[in-house]
Parts: sequence; structure tokens; C-alpha cells
Amino acid sequence: MNRRSFIALSTSFALLPTLSFATPRGYSPGLVDDLLAQGKTVFLDFKADWCSTCAAQERVINALLQENSAYEANIVFVNVDWDQYRGDALTQRLRIPRRSTLVVLKGNQELGRIVAGTSRDDIKALMDTALSAASA
Repeated sequence: MNRRSFIALSTSFALLPTLSFATPRGYSPGLVDDLLAQGKTVFLDFKADWCSTCAAQERVINALLQENSAYEANIVFVNVDWDQYRGDALTQRLRIPRRSTLVVLKGNQELGRIVAGTSRDDIKALMDTALSAASA
């Protein structure tokens, strides 16, 4: 292996931990209502690129997704860009107070939420709630 190949390969492996393990959908108006109408369990992540709390939540979510593939297989993850959609009808209807808010929905019910929390145990509990609802 030559030096360039080694550096390229090393860089690729170094970037792996920063990749998102779920393939969250980007929010657009009507998406969540469509998913809920299909009977899906939806995990909403109201976030902003510049938000350090959001980044901490994302790291925990990605670690949990890596540990348990059932989350991604059964729950639809949707990222809602706070800067773009803070005044959106969904944000208003759910009374989302700020970025770094995580919400789980199924049918016409909110099953849980975390506002500005980064605790691994709390986020895992919310994801487990979503998984239980998706399996029911």
C-alpha cells in the first residue's frame, strides 16, 4: 500500500464515527401527517446546525441506533430544521418551545418528549417508547 492510499483509507475510517447511522428524513409540511396516517411511529428531532445541545442529542441518538438496529427498522426519524420551520403549523400544533426538542408521535398521540435534554438514559427511554409503539 502506498502512502496516498494509506492516508485516504485512514481518513475514511476516521470519519466513520461522525456519520449518521439512521437515515432521517428532512421535514417538509405535510410529511408527518402522511406518516402518521400510514400508521408509522415518528421520532421528531427539532434541531439547528449551530446548536450544541442538538449536536449532543444527535451523538446519543446515533450511538443508540448503532447498538440496536430495531430502532431504525421500526421508527421513522424526521429532522425538523428549527431555523426554517419554527413557525410551521406542526411546530405550533405541538407547541415546540425551542430547538433541541425530541418528540415521539403515533396516530394522533404524543407519546413523549425531551426538551434540551442530552441524557443517554432519557433519550434511550424515549426511543424505547417509540419502539414499543411501533411494535404494537
